[in-house]
Amino acid sequence: MIEVAGLEKTYGDFSAVVDSTFAVEEGEVFGIVGPNGAGKTTTLKTLAGLIEPTAGEARVAGYDSTEPAMRHHLGFLPEESPLYEEMTATSYLRFFADLYEVPRSVADERIDRALDRLDLDHRDRRLGDVSKGMKRKVAIARSLVNDPDVLVYDEPASGLDPVTTNSVLEFTRELRAAGKTVVFSAHNLYHVESVCDRVVIMNEGRIVARGTVDEIRERHGETTYHVYTDVEPEAGANEAEIDVGDAEAADIGTAEEVGDRYRTVVPSMDAVDRVRTAASDAGGTVVDIRTREPSLEDVFLDLVGRPMPGRRRGGGSGPDADGDTSEGWNRDGDREKRAETATSEGAE
Repeated sequence: MIEVAGLEKTYGDFSAVVDSTFAVEEGEVFGIVGPNGAGKTTTLKTLAGLIEPTAGEARVAGYDSTEPAMRHHLGFLPEESPLYEEMTATSYLRFFADLYEVPRSVADERIDRALDRLDLDHRDRRLGDVSKGMKRKVAIARSLVNDPDVLVYDEPASGLDPVTTNSVLEFTRELRAAGKTVVFSAHNLYHVESVCDRVVIMNEGRIVARGTVDEIRERHGETTYHVYTDVEPEAGANEAEIDVGDAEAADIGTAEEVGDRYRTVVPSMDAVDRVRTAASDAGGTVVDIRTREPSLEDVFLDLVGRPMPGRRRGGGSGPDADGDTSEGWNRDGDREKRAETATSEGAE
């Protein structure tokens, strides 16, 4: 249903998306996650035909994303979705149905069905007078007026209360059950785990992981063992250290005081045995062992918590190349948005 091959988008010397390749199957919910500035929005706007790629291609429902005919098969929900606030929900949705040349009787049936399912009350009230959650639901309904095969949603639950968020996620599941193909981005990894069939993780324009959530956790995550002992720290020590006495056991690390116990996190059962031996040698014992499987959030933070090489053409050694990661995300995200805004304004 969606095929992306070697997709790249650059703005001057800034690479928003670098050599991105993935496919989305028909009837699949596909998630794209990453920090600010990772290239998620650029990728989604390219799929929606709003941005022309610098290199590579994106095909949606058999059409190149730059072909106008493709848009009849796609519904798009941007992260920020301002509405015509003087209109009512019904008149607003009819307006967009007219743009798609949907017959009025068919449009009204689709609009009523979408508004009913999304629990949209006050459909005859001015959009300027309804809540943010209601506006978001109207925007989602707008993406459905042309009965598209593919839906591309950028942060569909952004800023919504828990009740509305759950409603949007459940509606996404229903779209999949109806045979729709859904691609969406999200910062909330729980939303991704609960809804998506497969996921790609992006960082600095590149895909750094792909697969089902379980596949990503297995491939990139690490099971750890939390070993609790009753070993006391040395007199006067600030930390409770288990002295293992040899370099081979260095992966035991430092014990952390937790109540009246001391917790040591290790990567293997061999290391657990070494903690057990060290605790016994120190006159103590192991009182509990807990296994912790990696979450998608653990994997995400491990993959994006370090800068990715080669994003900017020409390299460099300034702050853009090696600066603080979190600041880099915000700076790149702002620059990505500024570049896209300039492109849109130029088109107007």
